[in-house]
Amino acid sequence: MFTGIITDIGQVRAVEQRGDMRARIATGYDTGTIEMGASIACDGVCLTVVDLGPDWFDVDISAETQSRTNLSTWTAGRRVNLERSLKVGDELGGHIVSGHVDGLAEVVSVAAEGDSTRVTLRAPEGLARFIAPKGSVALNGTSLTVNEVEGRDFGINFIPHTRQVTTWGDVAEGDMVNLEIDTLARYVARLAEAG
Repeated sequence: MFTGIITDIGQVRAVEQRGDMRARIATGYDTGTIEMGASIACDGVCLTVVDLGPDWFDVDISAETQSRTNLSTWTAGRRVNLERSLKVGDELGGHIVSGHVDGLAEVVSVAAEGDSTRVTLRAPEGLARFIAPKGSVALNGTSLTVNEVEGRDFGINFIPHTRQVTTWGDVAEGDMVNLEIDTLARYVARLAEAG
């Protein structure tokens, strides 16, 4: 489990295709405190640490994960939002995030709005109904509040702090981002279907 509060921006050092894809990610985390097999959310995808070095960790990315996320587009040099898994007693600053991406949202516009940046995204058809104004979503692992919804399109406002401590300062029209809908929204919709 995660909270969607990004605690490091890593950088992909290398990507290798094997049976699965292996990625080496440079990090500012103290890797001496990371255990083999630990879960780290990388751009919102819960991945397992399979090797460690003094300032990096390796993860394996299955074909299934590549097919449902933007990780298949990773190349050396790419910046990546990182979050270590939640520990009992940690502050819940964002919302409960599982690290299980539901699909890809497309960035359809980026515009300055005062000191902030307004980003409009388009959700996949099957996920749009789970996104509500003032509800939560995780985009590339970042817990965010939805401002407005119109059909499949929804808007997010990024304050300067969020752009500085995440990869959202690099956002561009046409980007495909990992979307995880709010777990609560998923269950409410499921209960409504059963009702």
